[in-house]
Amino acid sequence: MHTIEPIGIIHSPYKTVDDMPIQPKGSPAVEGQIVVEDKYIDGLQDLDGFSHIYLLYSFHKATRTEMLVVPFMDTQPRGVFATRSPLRPNHIGISIVKLLQVEKNTFTVGGIDIIDGTPLLDIKPYIEKFDSVAESRSGWLKASDEEISNRRSDGRFR
Repeated sequence: MHTIEPIGIIHSPYKTVDDMPIQPKGSPAVEGQIVVEDKYIDGLQDLDGFSHIYLLYSFHKATRTEMLVVPFMDTQPRGVFATRSPLRPNHIGISIVKLLQVEKNTFTVGGIDIIDGTPLLDIKPYIEKFDSVAESRSGWLKASDEEISNRRSDGRFR
């Protein structure tokens, strides 16, 4: 099996999980910095042509794994793979953020919802023609856009 090694680090204003937004929609104006290791700088070529990118990262503060979790936007236990909980077996997170600026191996993003110091595993461009799904279902999630934007972390996934 191939070992996954971080390619960089994510910096944000969030020093603890307390009161963090639970998704990028809860922090549209909050900016973060991504620093990619120098040896990967060539891989950033052409990234600045995209408005949004996926960040794949390690939930490095997660200390346990649970198969049933109570998600932030619900009150009943759900299968971890039907949620965005960090308590997954491989503790991998994903966020879509707005790409604001790329300068060498450092770039600025908007809509960051990730704790400072998080190891970055990969970057992928958001491509509307590939990634936008017009007719989709959101399973158990019934929350409004406003409820999602206003919801903050409450420590349940420590």
